[in-house]
Amino acid sequence: MIYKREIVVGGGRGGDGCVSFRREKYVPFGGPDGGDGGAGGDVVVVASHNMVDLGLMRRKKEFVAGNGRRGSSWRKHGKRGEDLAISVPVGTMVFTKTHPGKEVLLADLNTRGQKVLVAKGGREGWVMLVLLQR
Repeated sequence: MIYKREIVVGGGRGGDGCVSFRREKYVPFGGPDGGDGGAGGDVVVVASHNMVDLGLMRRKKEFVAGNGRRGSSWRKHGKRGEDLAISVPVGTMVFTKTHPGKEVLLADLNTRGQKVLVAKGGREGWVMLVLLQR
């Protein structure tokens, strides 16, 4: 039996940086000291032996990784967003869907633990995936 599911995945947004200037009593021109924002989380598809079929994705169609946190003063960097791992059965083929309706093969997950990065964090890019289980 062949299962086919279409899902939408998105990487997390990066956190905002902080605009801050150092202010101390005896340092009149301290300069900037704002921290960078944290990177957004990535979305990864992982082959798992615990999964039997793609039936769990019947209801949930969108998967989004966590967003990065905002930076703060004293050069404190924001926290990185949580990565998201989507478990699929071993033997699943992962395709990305392009605009004209073509499907391009990203990976064939034949062994347990094999993974493929499908959405990189930081840009919050949305990708349409087609999962085909043989």
